[in-house]
Amino acid sequence: MSTFARNWQHAVVTGGAGFVGSHLCSALLAAGTAVTCVDDFSTGRRENVAPLLRHPGFTLLEANVSEPFDVGRPPDLVLHFASPASPADYLRLPLHTLDAGSLGTRHALAMAHRAGARFLLASTSEVYGDPRQHPQNERYWGNVNPVGPRSVYDEAKRFAEALSTAQAETYGTDVGIVRLFNTYGPRMRGHDGRAVPTFVRQALAGEPLTVTGDGRQTRSLCYVDDTVRGVLAAAGHGLRGPVNIGNPVEVTMLELARLVIRLAGSRSEIRYIERPTDDPAVRCPDITLARDKLQWEPRITAEDGLRRTIEWFRATAAEGAGAAAPGT
Repeated sequence: MSTFARNWQHAVVTGGAGFVGSHLCSALLAAGTAVTCVDDFSTGRRENVAPLLRHPGFTLLEANVSEPFDVGRPPDLVLHFASPASPADYLRLPLHTLDAGSLGTRHALAMAHRAGARFLLASTSEVYGDPRQHPQNERYWGNVNPVGPRSVYDEAKRFAEALSTAQAETYGTDVGIVRLFNTYGPRMRGHDGRAVPTFVRQALAGEPLTVTGDGRQTRSLCYVDDTVRGVLAAAGHGLRGPVNIGNPVEVTMLELARLVIRLAGSRSEIRYIERPTDDPAVRCPDITLARDKLQWEPRITAEDGLRRTIEWFRATAAEGAGAAAPGT
């Protein structure tokens, strides 16, 4: 638990059935906080929160945050994580993505303001676009194509940051902004289009790992437990931000693919495919602000985190095979 942990009584997590959102719900419940998870299941999964339904402090509300919603009991913490986040999802749901960043943020902010709650926006490293500064610190304004295929996600988050800042300046709402860099771990979907789940799924199936371009583009991968610690540290501190939450250790996509093959004990080969439009060449956070203000930095190594992720995917596949077996 963070040095800046608060005794939250009731937290609302929008997008709480998603990958990161569901881990946040679990962490808050473990700390004694009642949690209302709000999700429309457009990209979130019921199985992510199914074990939490037995917890007396957990409430699941199926709702689209782009429309007005009511959680009943006023919260003292609102974590706005509702948005398609993977390329496969936001390319499939472009208008839904824009609505979540605009209307969804407005509704979540209004709820936090009425309740006098702390509001934390999950923004993204995508606000930096294909960066010309490396590594990226929070003062960098980014290099974003406003009409490219990734723009629906990039600009939704940039607008959400502007809206949250204006709300704080105009009404004094207690706002914080975290810019999450690539996060991975259990509960990711194998076909969501992101590198780690794609590589792990392919390696476990013995399929070629599809590396885009020449594989020299970099990402900085943060295990989900570390990301959750960073998010809750920012919530408890009261820092407005924005503040980068990510791993400052870079890895090329080719290095990542080879590491997954080795850790999975796979015989898969590597196949090169066309690189997506506007795919960033580099992505690495400067986390000086998080270290100085939040006393936060990642603890889990890439090998440890990937081993945990691979084992989760392997176990999940085994459970699925068992459930599908005849006579069981």
